[in-house]
Amino acid sequence: MLTWEQLILACEGCQLCELGKLRNNIVIGRGNIKAPVMFIGEGPGEQEDLKGEPFVGAAGQLLDVLLEALAFKPEDYYIANVVKCRPPNNRVPTDSEAENCLPYLRNQVALIRPKIIVCLGSTAARYVISKEIKITQIRGQWHEQKGCWIMPTFHPAALLRDSTKKVLLFKDIKNVKLKMAEIL
Repeated sequence: MLTWEQLILACEGCQLCELGKLRNNIVIGRGNIKAPVMFIGEGPGEQEDLKGEPFVGAAGQLLDVLLEALAFKPEDYYIANVVKCRPPNNRVPTDSEAENCLPYLRNQVALIRPKIIVCLGSTAARYVISKEIKITQIRGQWHEQKGCWIMPTFHPAALLRDSTKKVLLFKDIKNVKLKMAEIL
C-alpha cells in the first residue's frame, strides 16, 4: 500500500491510458483523509479537471448543499472518483480506464478506512460493489463488504437531468446519516 504522498505522485505520473495524456490536472480527492464516510463518483468533469478537485462543478455544488442540509460536517467525509482524469466530453469511463485507476481508488479506501462508502451513480457502484448491478435496481439498499457499509445511490448529475430523483437521493443520503449515528 502506498502512503498518501506516494499515491499522489503515482497518480500524477500515471500514463496508463489516454486520459493521463489529455488531462489538465489529476483529481485525487477532497476532504478528511480519516473520515468515516467516503463518497465515490464516476470521474472528473471539466470544472474538476481545471481545478484539480472532485465535485466542484454543478453536480458537486448540489452534493455540497445536500450534505449541508443533512448536517454533515466537512470532517465527516472524503470525496473521490473511480477515475482520476477527465474522460473527453465527460463521457463514461471505459472499462480499461476504470480498471487502470482502480488500484489508486482501492489504495485511497485502504488509507481512509471508511466505515461507510456511498457510491454516487452507476459507474461507482459497478466498480465498488459488482459489475453486474444496475443502479436503478439496487439504489438505496445497504451492502456490507469487509466490515464496510456501502450505499449505492444516484449521482448528483442525474438530478440536474431529472429532478424527480432528488427525493430519492435525499432519502438515501439521510439513511447514510442515520447509519453513521448507528455504527459510529
